[in-house]
Amino acid sequence: MAEEKDDAQIEESEAAPKKGGNTKLIIIIAVAALVLGGGGFAGYKLLASKGEDKAEDKKVELADSAIVPLDPFVLNLSDRGRYLKVTIQFEVSDMTLQEKIRAKTPQLRDTIITLVSSKSLSSISSPEGKFQLKDEILFRANQLFGMEKDIFKNLYFTEFVMQ
Repeated sequence: MAEEKDDAQIEESEAAPKKGGNTKLIIIIAVAALVLGGGGFAGYKLLASKGEDKAEDKKVELADSAIVPLDPFVLNLSDRGRYLKVTIQFEVSDMTLQEKIRAKTPQLRDTIITLVSSKSLSSISSPEGKFQLKDEILFRANQLFGMEKDIFKNLYFTEFVMQ
C-alpha cells in the first residue's frame, strides 16, 4: 500500500510540472510573437516613411523639368523586312526651352530617323542595346542644339515595337 501511495504521488507530481510547463511555453511563445510583430511593424513604418520622402524628392525634381513628346516613329531597320515603331519623350532640363525644341522638331526627328534606321534588330533587341540607343539619341539631340549645357536630361521610350 505504501508503494501505491508513492506511485500515486509520483504521478501527481509529474503531472503538475507538465501543466505549468505548457503554460510557460505558451506564454513565452505569445511574448515572442508580440515582440517580433512589434519589431516588424516598427521596421515597416520606418522603411515606408523613407520611401515617401524619396517619392517627394522625385516629385520636386520632376517639377523642375518638363517632358516633350514626339510623334511616333515607324522606321525600317537595317535588316531587310524589319520594322520598328517607337514613341519617344524627352525630359528637358529647363521648361523655358520647350519652344526652341518645338521649332527644331523636324531636325530632331531627322536625326533620330537617321540613327535608328541604321540599327539592326539584333543590336536593339537586348536591354543593353536599348540603353545604348538611348545614349546615342541623347548625345545627338544635345549636339543638335549645340549649347554648353545639355538641354535633354533623359529620354523615355513609351512605345517600342519591333517586327
